[in-house]
Amino acid sequence: MTDDRPVLLETRGSSLHIVLNRPRAINALTHTMVRLLDEALTGAEQDRTVTSVVLTGAGDRGLCAGGDIRALHDDTRAGGRASLGFWRDEYRLNARIARFPKPYVALMDGIVMGGGVGVSAHGSLRVVTERSRVAMPETGIGFVPDVGGTHLLAAAPGELGTHLALTGRSAGAADALLCGLADHYVPTLRLPELTEAVAAATTADEVAQAVRGSAGEPPAGELAAQRDWIDACYAADTVEEIVRRLHDSAAPAAAGAAAELSGRSPLALKVTLAALRRAARLDSLEAVLDQEFRVSGRVREEPDFVEGVRARIIDKDGSPQWKPATLAEVDDSAVARFFAPLGPGEQELGLAPGTADGTT
Repeated sequence: MTDDRPVLLETRGSSLHIVLNRPRAINALTHTMVRLLDEALTGAEQDRTVTSVVLTGAGDRGLCAGGDIRALHDDTRAGGRASLGFWRDEYRLNARIARFPKPYVALMDGIVMGGGVGVSAHGSLRVVTERSRVAMPETGIGFVPDVGGTHLLAAAPGELGTHLALTGRSAGAADALLCGLADHYVPTLRLPELTEAVAAATTADEVAQAVRGSAGEPPAGELAAQRDWIDACYAADTVEEIVRRLHDSAAPAAAGAAAELSGRSPLALKVTLAALRRAARLDSLEAVLDQEFRVSGRVREEPDFVEGVRARIIDKDGSPQWKPATLAEVDDSAVARFFAPLGPGEQELGLAPGTADGTT
């Protein structure tokens, strides 16, 4: 019989294997799954016989396609607040993964998007394969990169993170390594060998050596050869100037990026750029997650989120009607309000010192 529990746990040797188990939904995260993951980490942290945690996804399509967007859409459309509770627990889980005291090995095979990045790319040992497609595609549904994604992308070399965040493009293995979203490349066929070696490891150093021993050189990526035009175009201070530079660039790939941005939510693009620039000035993942919690809660109140999910995921007509419809209609004051402290009756995420009362 098929085990339909959304998160499966199995102890193999000295490692706890956590399997995201919603393969039909490419293991999209629900609130229940976030809680189960947190409980599993508590157990692994307290169990002295557990040396490491290994995260994988059920099925052959990917580790995790993100949060359960349909559920977030339905909650938002109904005027509910369940999404805020989901994000509060999810972001806390992201921070916990980053600070987890034992090796956390994330096998980022196949699709790894949105919330899937949050439960993998903050781990201590992040493994990609030739099938990996790592992305933060939120601007395409009228949302903004979250789960610590702006922290990761702001730290990428040059303006590569800005390019990935605004376009929502996915990164293959080599590009994920280049951008700091992963640490090691292991061919898919060698993953069983890797997990056996990790299970046999009894110290953190042995776990790291087991991963390194299975790793190799990935197939060539795309971004390293595109650094010149990406850095030149995306270094601009505004989305409008980025688009202008992309159109004026002699690089053929720049025109393709400009075309992609024309289909993204203008509001989401401007808030995303501001979030990345602000994240680069913050001193911790926790501070960035606090910022993202403010932004996520406010973006969900805008019509673009519901409309973007409708057009891309539910009706799949690919023709979202964004409001505002143009970049020119989104002014700086409209963007700035997404980052302001939460108001009376609203609780900050409060991961970083000083944010519980909204003082940062």
